[in-house]
Amino acid sequence: MVTESPHLTSYDAELLDRAKALRSDAELMDEYARRLRATADTLAGCPAAPEWSRPTLERQAAACTTAAEQLRSAAEALRIHAGAGD
Repeated sequence: MVTESPHLTSYDAELLDRAKALRSDAELMDEYARRLRATADTLAGCPAAPEWSRPTLERQAAACTTAAEQLRSAAEALRIHAGAGD
């Protein structure tokens, strides 16, 4: 028995492009998280840095990490919806 693979429509191609963009945004958010943590680590050794700076930067880094995870989940959902997950 021969089965045909589904053809991607222009709508599906657009969804796949959006998924690619979301994955790229997720990578950016991961990089922002890395930079925020590096800044927090640098400020940890700086006596002039305000006490609130390190915990604030760590919270922001965690938010970036969460955002990256959510962006990847959204990208995967679009990919599957477009039928490219088969």
